[in-house]
Amino acid sequence: MTTEETDEHPQFYFCDCFTTDNFFLEDYSLHVRFVSEQQFRLDYEALLRRLGCVTDPQFEDVLNKISQEVDRRRRLDATSAERAAAIKDVYQPLHPHVYHLQESYLAPKFKQLVEYCRSSDASVEGLLDSLEEEAAGRVYRFPMFEKSFCEELVEELEHFEKSSAPKGRPNTMNHYGILLNELGFDEGFVTPLRERYLRPLTSLLYPDCGGRCLDSHKAFVVKYDMNEDLDLSYHYDNAEVTLNVSLGKNFTEGNLYFGDMKQVPLSETECSEVEHRVSEGLLHRGQHMHGALPISSGQRWNLIIWMRASQERNKLCPMCNKRPTLVEGEGFADGFTKHSATLNPSCVLT
Repeated sequence: MTTEETDEHPQFYFCDCFTTDNFFLEDYSLHVRFVSEQQFRLDYEALLRRLGCVTDPQFEDVLNKISQEVDRRRRLDATSAERAAAIKDVYQPLHPHVYHLQESYLAPKFKQLVEYCRSSDASVEGLLDSLEEEAAGRVYRFPMFEKSFCEELVEELEHFEKSSAPKGRPNTMNHYGILLNELGFDEGFVTPLRERYLRPLTSLLYPDCGGRCLDSHKAFVVKYDMNEDLDLSYHYDNAEVTLNVSLGKNFTEGNLYFGDMKQVPLSETECSEVEHRVSEGLLHRGQHMHGALPISSGQRWNLIIWMRASQERNKLCPMCNKRPTLVEGEGFADGFTKHSATLNPSCVLT
């Protein structure tokens, strides 16, 4: 992609906070910012000691992990492109058809919801009459995929997991999972799913946080297993709107829990649990704080799509809460563009 930007094919960017903000220290369930060791010690040393980081070797271990993550983020585009090329070269899909979205994969109820949202008399009130709203505010549930498709998709993901092809980590909080753009799902599956099916819903449900103008995404699959990741700490997403679909397999417990928006301290928040049901999707605002409780048996795969609206994030980066300073990236990067997307045709519901 060239550095020139057009309405049809914008160049996407990272905010420069990508290499300084939101490092997750798993041992202490803490997100931190790192600009320099001096700044880090001033901001976090006392807090880390209260959380159990009391010896010099423990603190050095924290610094080493942050240094490794900074280096990973700086090399992210290049290493991701290398992995994608290697996967394309060496990996033979088990179910090639799942890489291309077909209407037969979608649950009838979901297609009915989308059809209603596309109609000339659609309203948020009418849509809410057909949606299951959870106890957590503005979290919505609906049937998403046919169970037979979920089974085939999980089989494909397991087949890839067992292959010799290189694999990237979805984010700093999930150790086990798959980046779907590297596996080749973006163009034929995730982008049309976002543009043709999800945006009609988000346009009505989340107009105040970019739901009408979702123009990029980051899509990945996470896996929870008794011998791997069991749960996910309380956090918010780098997204305007998030879709979370339970793909399977057999598991018990592991519900999501939602608090308030990120500006509200946890001490002032009452959390609500939301059950995962295989083949069903949950839509929520990206800045809505949430986490995943531990599974107690089995294995769970979840499809996560962080949907982004450059029109919103160009004004304020959701990760550092400042006007973004842009760093060029490949593909969708982190969803920033150089210009407002106000007049972008993608903001018009069709």
